[in-house]
Parts: sequence; C-alpha cells; structure tokens
Amino acid sequence: MKQTQQLHDLGQSLWLDNITRKLLTSGTLGHYIEDLSVTGLTSNPSIFDLAIKDSNFYDDAIRKKKKEGKSGEVLFFELAIEDLRQAADLFRPIHDRTAGMDGWVSLEVSPSLAYDAASTVKAALHLHAQAQRPNLFIKIPGTSEGHAAIEEAIFQGVPVNVTLLFSAGHYVAAAEAYLRGVERRIAAGLDPKVRSVASMFISRWDKAVMEKVPKDLQDRLGIAIAKRTYKAYRDLLASPRWQRAASSGAQPQRLLWASTGTKDPKASDILYVKALAAPDTINTIPEKTLLAFADHGTLGKVLPEDGGDAEKVISAFTKAGIDDEQLAADLQREGAASFVASWKELLGCIESKVSTLKAAG
Repeated sequence: MKQTQQLHDLGQSLWLDNITRKLLTSGTLGHYIEDLSVTGLTSNPSIFDLAIKDSNFYDDAIRKKKKEGKSGEVLFFELAIEDLRQAADLFRPIHDRTAGMDGWVSLEVSPSLAYDAASTVKAALHLHAQAQRPNLFIKIPGTSEGHAAIEEAIFQGVPVNVTLLFSAGHYVAAAEAYLRGVERRIAAGLDPKVRSVASMFISRWDKAVMEKVPKDLQDRLGIAIAKRTYKAYRDLLASPRWQRAASSGAQPQRLLWASTGTKDPKASDILYVKALAAPDTINTIPEKTLLAFADHGTLGKVLPEDGGDAEKVISAFTKAGIDDEQLAADLQREGAASFVASWKELLGCIESKVSTLKAAG
C-alpha cells in the first residue's frame, strides 16, 4: 500500500500546496490524484508568482487580457480563477463522493485586505461568484480583524479557508468565528452546511527559534504547537455548543496543517508529514514533500487527542526563553506582511511580463 494511501485511510487528507498551468495541462495533477491520494490543493500569491515568472504558459492569456484592457489585480484573478476552475473540476468527483468534505481548491483574497473586514467580505463574495465552482474555498487571514470577515462570509454562504493561524488561541478564535456564522444561518433558517478549514502554519515556528534554542529542542516547537491545537480542535468538536450546531446539520471546520515543508536542511524531509498524522485533518504539502513522502515516507504515532507531551515540550521552550504567545503574534503579523510583499511582487511580475510580451510583439 502506498504511504500516501495510508494517510488517507487514517482519515487525513493530503492536499497539494501548489498550482501551475503546466501542472494542470501536463496531466501531473491528475497523476497525483489517481496515484498519490491527493484530494485537494491550495494556492497563494508566491505560488502564482513563480508559475507566471518561470514559464510561458500564461503568456497568451496575459496578452489577450491586456488587449481587453485588463491589468493588475483584475488580470491576475482571471488567470488564477482559470487555473483553479480546472483544478476544481479535477477534484469535483472527490468533492461529490465525500459530500463536500474533500476535493477543494483555495483562492486567496488580496492580502492587502488582511485588516479590513468589510472589504474582505466584499472580495470573498465577488471571487466566489466569479469562480462559479462549489468546491472553491476563499482564503481569509485569521487576524483579529479577519474574524468578523470569516463570520460574515460563512453567514453569506461562502466556504472559507482561514489562513495565517499560528497557535491554539488563533485556531479557537477562527473556529468560533466560523461557528458564529453557522449559528446565524441556523437562526435565519438557512442551510448550515457551509464548509470551512482552519490552516495552522507549522514549520515557521521551528525556523523562528532555530538559532535561539539548544540543539535538542530544534524542530520540536511546531509539532508541539500542533499537538496543543489538535487537542483544542477535539475539545471544540466535543463541546455542547458544537454538538447543538451539528444536530442542526452543521459540518465541522476541519483542521489543516500548512507550512509543512521542512525548512531545516538537517531534518527529515518528511518531518511534518510523519509527525502530524491525525484523523479528521488535512495536511497541505509542497510538491517536493509529497514526492518525498510517496518515495520513503512512514507513518509514526497518530496525534493524541489529549495533546500528549505538548505542554511539557512547550514548557521546555519557555525555560529556554521562548514566549510562545508573543511569538505566535509576531509570526502572524510577519506572515501577513510577507503575503502583502508577495502580492506586490506578483503584480509587478505580471506587469513585467506584459512589458516583455509587448516588446516582443
């Protein structure tokens, strides 16, 4: 049995953290779905930036859209939605077979809206309508301002991938925003089955403390934070509040592990795939990590529902001078700023491509 299938049988979905037009047109994504148990994918500005910059697959579409008078964000979102529609159609049989639990693709609102709830909701509604695919998540950052946007988007019926979560506290706040949206739909007599996932970023923890802690603590903080968050996830699903919503037909907001490519060259290239195996979760991984796990991956222990040794490990980091709450806040703020920088770079890349194509005639 393939290693990736073992994760699938455990109840964990494997999603690809990548999308390119080449990946779609070459049949590679279809191969990953058929042979490596990939059941969804995510995208972000950096992924699209690299895809457009490093290939000519988008040249004809960019040239055509520019002649139509489109530029900037409008042009980019049309390119991205074209790709994501194709991917969504490939995953649609999985989506239908799992009654909407799996088979999703994700598109991010402009990262510049991370601290503007009203504009985020407006953009989420517009992009989801423009895509015309039921299995498209709109990614909304889980910043404090984003909570109101998450709640309202869910109430409006837009499936949401909450991104930029770094701690159990971040997760709980995002989950409660989702639950408020669902509860409002129930109160209004609307169908509560609006799907959502909550994306916890893992490897950035270990990168942030790499030079600040003893060797025996390196590459352990991200996994400990994940264990703490998994306990919070299980606790929420067992709570009377969630059970009331579930009895009305609401579906759980699934916990998703993001940023699971290993950043430490000395560590295993499948570190965060092996360590984060858990039922009712998703691991969205870079292409390189997917292929590595398919080649030589093994399953470790399943994440304990009670958090296991999470608090003991985090306490060791506290003694080493790491304030996990402050670091979570810093990582979220830095992540939001990084997404904005990637967004600006992406739009600059498109304009550069336009200029190059115009010069080439």
